[in-house]
Amino acid sequence: MSERFFAVISRMKYINRWSLMRNTITENISEHSLETAFIAHALALIRNRRFGGSVNAERCALLAMYHDATEIITGDLPTPVKYYNPEIRSVYAEIEDEAANQLLSYLPEDLRDDYRPLFTETEEDAELWRLVKGADKLSALIKCIEERGMGNEDFASAEKSTIDSVHALKLPEAEVFLEEFIPAYMMTLDEQAK
Repeated sequence: MSERFFAVISRMKYINRWSLMRNTITENISEHSLETAFIAHALALIRNRRFGGSVNAERCALLAMYHDATEIITGDLPTPVKYYNPEIRSVYAEIEDEAANQLLSYLPEDLRDDYRPLFTETEEDAELWRLVKGADKLSALIKCIEERGMGNEDFASAEKSTIDSVHALKLPEAEVFLEEFIPAYMMTLDEQAK
């Protein structure tokens, strides 16, 4: 039997983000997931080096790689819709769980338990998932900054609310990333190369 999991996962590149916004450059969930993985890895390293943590940075990056994979089945539900009220959020969480189960069913049975924690937040990985959430928000902020840098003011309020949501996470690692790494996203290539 031909297993479908990786063929289906490869379709992440067809699911565009920010569907309610006018985009100068489209962003798909595959691109977003890789950027989120880079940032999640950095946040875990910052926690370990600067805040006395002992989290697995590589596992954090792996969780981030798969954090939006269920959107292959559900699509990217815009944030204002997803968080409109607790009832919608609860129903959407059930839909995401069903989508995760569907994706897992595309794997050979002997691999499913290895992949299940990549789609379902577990107590064991709770701290890593907090870092992934921070990385996810930081990736969204980067998108807003890039769009505004290209003159797209449609992202101005999204940028402000995303910064607020990063602060609301109360993750010192995310604050470090904001202070040390985000300013470079506002530079030109020539400025970055100096």
